Amino acid sequence: MAGRGCGCSCGLGHLNEDNARFLLLAALIVLYLLGGAAVFSALELAHERQAKQRWEERLANFSRRHNLSREELRGFLRHYEEATEAGIRVDNVRQRWDFTGAFYFVGTVVSTIGFGMTTPVTVGGKIFLIFYGLIGCSSTILFFNLFLERLITVIACVMKSCRQRQLRRRGALPQEKTPGKGEVDSLAGWKPSVYYVMLILCVASLLISCGASAMYTSMEGWSYFDALYFCFVAFSTIGFGDLVSSQNAQYDSQGLYRFANFVFILMGVCCIYSLFNVISILIKQSMNWMLRKMDGRCCPRCQRRLLQSRRNVVMPGSVQNQCNISIETDGIIDSDTDGRRLSGEMISMKDFLAANKVSLAILQKQLSESANGCPHQTSTLSLDNEFSGGVGAFAIMNNRLAETSGDR
Repeated sequence: MAGRGCGCSCGLGHLNEDNARFLLLAALIVLYLLGGAAVFSALELAHERQAKQRWEERLANFSRRHNLSREELRGFLRHYEEATEAGIRVDNVRQRWDFTGAFYFVGTVVSTIGFGMTTPVTVGGKIFLIFYGLIGCSSTILFFNLFLERLITVIACVMKSCRQRQLRRRGALPQEKTPGKGEVDSLAGWKPSVYYVMLILCVASLLISCGASAMYTSMEGWSYFDALYFCFVAFSTIGFGDLVSSQNAQYDSQGLYRFANFVFILMGVCCIYSLFNVISILIKQSMNWMLRKMDGRCCPRCQRRLLQSRRNVVMPGSVQNQCNISIETDGIIDSDTDGRRLSGEMISMKDFLAANKVSLAILQKQLSESANGCPHQTSTLSLDNEFSGGVGAFAIMNNRLAETSGDR
């Protein structure tokens, strides 16, 4: 094994870059889960115990008042729970399995929200759901990726136009209507900052959530905070099901409300999905920074091995230049065709993917060949960007940003 006989106690010398990052992320997720469990247990456990105590008192009072045994009463409540699972409620609500209710259900299925207030109970319905969800969820994920591609294109073009105007005001670019060669060369190494992209997505998600919350507060009778909570749970596809919109039998302007509800959920899911992908870039950058700090405690033999395995890793830049992190280009460039020097940028989409070229490049090449039925043909774009034919949200973001920056 690599690293046998090394006396270093850090253990990092025995791991390549991918394995080290994977183990670090796994450890951080476990710690995150433990911390979240502790917080939620401290916040919710006392309320649960109080609610259970109140319910037991009410159950005992009802049993004495109506001269019913506790077992008879519990048996009746079990029947009600079965009715609830089938969509029956005490209050007047719409039928769960009419066409509009079924359409709402399949929307929650393919979007992976899965509120849980409506579920198939027949064997045929459960079997159909397995095959329907397999195709539907895959298609929706593809739609989200394509939405992310176009969203990044728009953001990159807008931000690059703003950058051009800013440089013209400073006199760095010629004041001409059509961009010349000098302007193209001046902006050849510029890419939109991942922080700006994240800020734009945060603002868009917040505006959609606030608008949707105002609608839900008016139509559903929820408090504004509960409506915001529902928006996050729905848009992030967590879908607890404690609050579900469009479930009453009648609404004012019912058709318009249900259409607006569909549009808000669709836009919210798309924006939050894109935001999650951008945040994951920053998490990867933070892990790279942590691994870099841990490298300093390795023995010289381990450090040499880590340097050999990390020739393409994305390293964070200086603290004072963190605001210049690019969503595509980082400060460390291995390509001979890109003459940019170390600029202090902390993260990039291109080098973020390049950091995993040993494993991801092979996997994505195999996936591309399997999908196309033949070996992937190398194009001019793929020579500059080996992940141009990749799959997934990160490859799509990298592709679109590279094309956008190259065209302009």
